[in-house]
Amino acid sequence: MPADTETAFAKINLALHVRRRREDGYHDIETLFAFAQHGDQLQASLSDRLELTIVGPFGSGLSVDDDNLVMQAAHRLRAHFSITGGASIRLTKNLPIASGIGGGSADAAAAARLLNRLWDIQASEQELADILQPLGADIPACVFSRTSFGSGTGTALILRDDTAVPARHLLLVNPLQSVSTAAIFTAWDGKDKGPVARGDIWQATLSGRNDLEPIAAGICPAITDILQALARANPAMVRMSGSGATCFALFAEAKDLEAAKAHLDPHWWSMGTELR
Repeated sequence: MPADTETAFAKINLALHVRRRREDGYHDIETLFAFAQHGDQLQASLSDRLELTIVGPFGSGLSVDDDNLVMQAAHRLRAHFSITGGASIRLTKNLPIASGIGGGSADAAAAARLLNRLWDIQASEQELADILQPLGADIPACVFSRTSFGSGTGTALILRDDTAVPARHLLLVNPLQSVSTAAIFTAWDGKDKGPVARGDIWQATLSGRNDLEPIAAGICPAITDILQALARANPAMVRMSGSGATCFALFAEAKDLEAAKAHLDPHWWSMGTELR
């Protein structure tokens, strides 16, 4: 049987407002999720056991054992739906790790979509999101991989119009320096600067912010360099995604995105794509 394939779409946060530090140590946020057309790639074929192989430019050194989110997602699906068979999964890591664009969460979500077909589970996306939610706050949004509003820890989702953002050409840039999500959230000053605006997604994006951006830039100064380089290219908007260190710019025209690449340090990682 030929291997089935699935894309782990890169995630961006059009806005990310931190509202409250919770007693359990997590944070209540409001965020606007959007997704790129490209990302990591997964293949899977039926097997008598569950196994993971990782290749690609960012695959070196990553665990293929049960601590990998892809394997954890597979185990949760297999247990929940009493699947007796296995799967041989091949993950091609095209995106930098620990970079604020979904990473392991997107990989786990893509694995769930892939195995849902391979094992003929026929679960809905909402079922998959509910099953995988304990593995990470971004995973439910990554299961849907659609423009959405997230609240709570980011797991309470309202799907929005995927075409609501007029500037569709997306440039992702990462300095190839990882930052700690936990350290950045811990350093948040605890001040609620207000909610994400309701209504029009694009206006909410433009009036929004990423409350983690100044914290991450203090830890990783290259973030500021990237934001300034992207801003010189006259994008429709520029912002850091998640807890960093990846930043992004949105452009109305593909030619403007291509021109923006001239402003980038050649030592940075970048990817030009479009929003889904």
